[in-house]
Amino acid sequence: MANKKLVLASNNKKKIAEIQAILADIGADVSIVTQASVGVEEIPENGLSFVENALIKARNAAKGSGLPAIADDSGLEVDILKGAPGIYSARYAGENASDEDNNQKLLKALSGIEPKKRTARFYCAIVYLRHELDPTPLICTGTWEGRIINKAQGANGFGYDPLFYLPSHQCTSAELAPETKSQISHRGQALRIFAERYRSMRGDSV
Repeated sequence: MANKKLVLASNNKKKIAEIQAILADIGADVSIVTQASVGVEEIPENGLSFVENALIKARNAAKGSGLPAIADDSGLEVDILKGAPGIYSARYAGENASDEDNNQKLLKALSGIEPKKRTARFYCAIVYLRHELDPTPLICTGTWEGRIINKAQGANGFGYDPLFYLPSHQCTSAELAPETKSQISHRGQALRIFAERYRSMRGDSV
């Protein structure tokens, strides 16, 4: 059986590693390659929702590579901040902001807010396109509930993980083992739904 490639529309090394690990068993004949490895450059994420941004990235990767593409757009929604940072999670503190910059801005925005009012969730949208002009993209989503603590804890993960506290596990996302995080996270949920649907539609894939 010929090797089938899926282009992953991301340049975030930690996110790429997480996605490739979760989709490792998607199919023995399927390999997930990064957009950089096939010469596809990043495109501005100017959509107004996670799904729109994932579609923009997936279409760009499919167009540039001529291959089926998968894209993830995810972020943090804090209730008392009316859903911010939301789709701007990666650039909350400005373009080219570091994780630390974003975390510090979030802590400042929540300064003085009591713990029970710091409810938040991670949201993830996964989009799969068979080709650039695919009119029926496969869209899978996942959410992960928690709250924002006032001091970073843990060294695993990336982004807002050190501030995202999980009452169910009594620790932050950054304190979870990678395997545990992959089982329960927003991205893990969305990717497992995608993997199941992708396997069931393999006969229709380009």
